Amino acid sequence: MGLLDGLMGNASQVDSAKVEDELSPILGREEQVTYACKEIRDMYVFTNKRLILIDKQGMTGKKVEYHSIPYKAISHFSLETAGHFDLESELKIWISGSSDAIKRDLKNGETVVGIQQALANYALG
Repeated sequence: MGLLDGLMGNASQVDSAKVEDELSPILGREEQVTYACKEIRDMYVFTNKRLILIDKQGMTGKKVEYHSIPYKAISHFSLETAGHFDLESELKIWISGSSDAIKRDLKNGETVVGIQQALANYALG
């Protein structure tokens, strides 16, 4: 991720092997990171078994929420792309048994398409 992209909040793809090393304490046996992207401090990590939404919180980013979503639990999802005057896209993921969607705002960038493709590949089987 370039410095300007980071300052602007644009998401960019990150090296799956590095992310896998970083997440090794929380990954299951035979679980592998297949796609990951980062937006400022937050990450979207796709493994061969689940989606992990990583939300670094606070000034130092030491407090981290790992929201793990098994692909089989995703009932449907949507991605609303940004328009001419709106700079953000909105990702919504519905989980079986919940009426409320998980919502995340994404800055425009090439990874909006990558996230859409990864969800289609894994959640749709």
